[in-house]
Amino acid sequence: MSFSSSLLEQAVNEFAKLPGIGKKTALRLVLHLIKQPAEETQFFADTLARMRKEIKFCTKCCNVSDTEVCNICSNISRKKQIVCVVENIRDVIAIESTQQFNGLYHVLGGVISPLDGVGPDQLTIEALLHRIKEDEVEELIFALNPNIQGDTTLFYISKKLKEHPIKITTIARGIAFGGELEYADELTLARSLQNRQPVASYVSMK
Repeated sequence: MSFSSSLLEQAVNEFAKLPGIGKKTALRLVLHLIKQPAEETQFFADTLARMRKEIKFCTKCCNVSDTEVCNICSNISRKKQIVCVVENIRDVIAIESTQQFNGLYHVLGGVISPLDGVGPDQLTIEALLHRIKEDEVEELIFALNPNIQGDTTLFYISKKLKEHPIKITTIARGIAFGGELEYADELTLARSLQNRQPVASYVSMK
């Protein structure tokens, strides 16, 4: 792809670094921005810069937030005794869109994957264990992607909680093994949450 402007080429290369964005799509986006009024493009750039500089991670659940504690954790109408454990922020958004869950969340920031060099210490597992004790959590719902890495993480945390008097469940497997939560439709996710099952029974099926 040949460019008559080094500024255009640099902008295209930066957009192409985004997930799922190829050079042609990046070029289309950049050309669109060029056609917009300068103040709109500036607002777009300022919004991204401000987001990156000011965004925080909730001190309780590790979800993204504008404040120290996110609006989900600070919502007094949520059931604080029920915590849904997810891999990433996209999964929180996916489950929230079902409008079927009224508990809190805990974002692990990934899953245990030795092949990718990701161990328990690189996730927020210790923060979760501390939170369970401090907040007197009664039920932990695992809503991890149904794959080897998700199951490994589920088993690891369950083992850590073996002596702890807490109900541990996992969402029903309406989601195919190897699938990803964020791509599941809202109805499937909602039913999976409603029909969650004890982790012990899920483990016995393996």
